[in-house]
Amino acid sequence: MQQLRKPLQGLGNIIRFNWHFYLIALLCISLLLWSYFIVSDHLKFYFLVLLSMVCLSTGLSLIASFYIYDFSDFYSLKWLKKSYENRSIVNINAGFDETTIYLKQVFPQSTIQILDFYDAKKHTEISIKRARKAYPLAKSCLTISTLHIPIQYQSIDLIFLILAAHEIRNSNERTLFFKEIHRILKPNGEVYIVEHLRNIPNFLAFNIGFFHFYSKKNWIKNFKASGFDIVEEKKHTPFMSIFKLMKNDCTP
Repeated sequence: MQQLRKPLQGLGNIIRFNWHFYLIALLCISLLLWSYFIVSDHLKFYFLVLLSMVCLSTGLSLIASFYIYDFSDFYSLKWLKKSYENRSIVNINAGFDETTIYLKQVFPQSTIQILDFYDAKKHTEISIKRARKAYPLAKSCLTISTLHIPIQYQSIDLIFLILAAHEIRNSNERTLFFKEIHRILKPNGEVYIVEHLRNIPNFLAFNIGFFHFYSKKNWIKNFKASGFDIVEEKKHTPFMSIFKLMKNDCTP
């Protein structure tokens, strides 16, 4: 597959879109380091511990980001089988589309519709706004609501939600959204959900940032309530889970 990503593009985007977090971390490190040299000797140990914790947490998040988004082959999409069939495909994003260009290489004969459920009133994170500014969405991208996808009933073969669904922060809204996906999917169609989970590996990598993700139990609850079963689950690195869903009234 043609190489489309630049070296360190993933890590660079993480820093670029979340630079305020790293600026705060740098300021904390500077303050703790300065304090270490001026406090009395019996307090130095505690400042050293705090300094080490901030440095370790920041360093681990950057190393994990590099490993996941640059060092691993995630964006080669080798977890998908290349197909020259003409299939109807939908790629749904949450304000930032980084994957359609790679899906087109896996499915070169297919038509890929790009949908985006970003809502400036709901998705107020500055990182998403920066990503949208840096990578404007394609003109063909259709803005949708999480409660309605303007696509015909049972007309889509494949649906992708790659690192996007967690931006729907309300569980009931996620279930309703997946019901819409269920509606437009053909009886034997497939849905691929790629997400970080709220688990130990992601806690070790991203510290309190792992609260932005959801547990596997929560995802299963949403899938079941909307009429889907997980027919396959893969791990891509210890930090990322790939769920393949099908309608639970179908035989995989």
